[in-house]
Amino acid sequence: MRLVFDRGTVLLLDAASDVEVADLPGMLWDPRVGAYRAPAWRHREVATSLARGGVRFADEVNRGEAPGAWREVDLRGYQREALDAWSRAGRRGVIVLPTGSGKTRVGIAAMARLGVSTLCLVPTRVLLDQWCRELATFYPHHIGRFGDGDRELAPVTVSTYESAYRHMAELGNRFGLLVIDEAHHFGVGVHDEALELCAAPARLGLTATPVREGAALHGVGRLIGPTVYELGIGDLAGTFLADFEVVAVRIDLTAQEREQYDRLIATYRSAHRQFQRLAPQASWAEFASAAVRTAEGRAALRAWRESRRLVSLCAAKRDAVGQLLARHRAARVLIFVADNHAAYEIAREHLVMPFTCDIGRSERAEVLERFRAGHLRALVSARVLNEGLDVPDADVAIVVGGAMGEREHVQRVGRLLRPAPGKRALVYELIARRTTEVGQATRRRMGLVARSTT
Repeated sequence: MRLVFDRGTVLLLDAASDVEVADLPGMLWDPRVGAYRAPAWRHREVATSLARGGVRFADEVNRGEAPGAWREVDLRGYQREALDAWSRAGRRGVIVLPTGSGKTRVGIAAMARLGVSTLCLVPTRVLLDQWCRELATFYPHHIGRFGDGDRELAPVTVSTYESAYRHMAELGNRFGLLVIDEAHHFGVGVHDEALELCAAPARLGLTATPVREGAALHGVGRLIGPTVYELGIGDLAGTFLADFEVVAVRIDLTAQEREQYDRLIATYRSAHRQFQRLAPQASWAEFASAAVRTAEGRAALRAWRESRRLVSLCAAKRDAVGQLLARHRAARVLIFVADNHAAYEIAREHLVMPFTCDIGRSERAEVLERFRAGHLRALVSARVLNEGLDVPDADVAIVVGGAMGEREHVQRVGRLLRPAPGKRALVYELIARRTTEVGQATRRRMGLVARSTT
């Protein structure tokens, strides 16, 4: 009997008649090839089941090349604890650490500890560049890249989610370890297929904002593993992370904005209340799915979107940004907005450099270097600055608007918390009174409390 890799799946060939192949994990009969087949991610379970049953077989799935020698990776105490917890969990699971606490270092230490071929998945081109730079510090050999125009395979390779999704049917048997940065993106999305088509037995997810409920939690547990170690911002602030203060700046809409907002939110709430009467336990996503089927529902969703856009960059927020930039002339400031449209509005009005998904690799690198050197004192962004970006010298953030609640807020605050002697970061939240932002601000701050589960 032989296990072989075939385009993101594992084929069981030459099966013995006395083996109950259909009982093996994930195995289904494929009449096209006259053999049983399972998704590649179930390879370890299939091989383990055969071995436990005393079945002799040749495992020809994994074809990864051994990487070169690693330099020593120094870890803080909690980083070692996290890595040990992952090892005890069978080298499958998610480590949750706040932004700035060294998740990347933990991932690199896992690669060095196992000493097997490794694929690291990242959500953005910015993080592709950043991981390659960090890896080069500890791995003095060629590092493969998939994404942003590159397609290079090596025993240690970094890939964007999108490139992995496109090429995993070819690459899925080349690695013994899969490291997934910002692992909360997986669980229910199309990119899950990249994890399903990979045969890597060891899997490490890294995130500051884990999935905590629903189908996504089940999906992450199935494809990566459960949360095996968790610390929050509150556990490390003032020690391994910079101390910080959140200042709520409450502002008022103009009379014209108030009239428009009240009209829009009334349209939305009328339709939402009717839906809740029929389905009191339904989620907002279920409401949105149902609303698009009727003219009234579509009008309610349109009103909801317009109300959010109005509040996200109202006149008083524009003024407040100018005042805060003037107050912190000597600081390096990150300005977070709800969307790219707002980013460019702020950029034009206050002569601030926009940092969006529209700029290419070379310009991104130049902008970040100028920011680090102090030649640019402020950046404005909607989403690109949220996840993983290393901006060690930022010490003031202005949260003008957002779209993703607690998860987004934790990521944004984390951009400021990389430690420096005597550093105390300032986070300004601009909150429009008598709008839905008030409740959102309360809920998103829950992500900043201590969450130690060690």
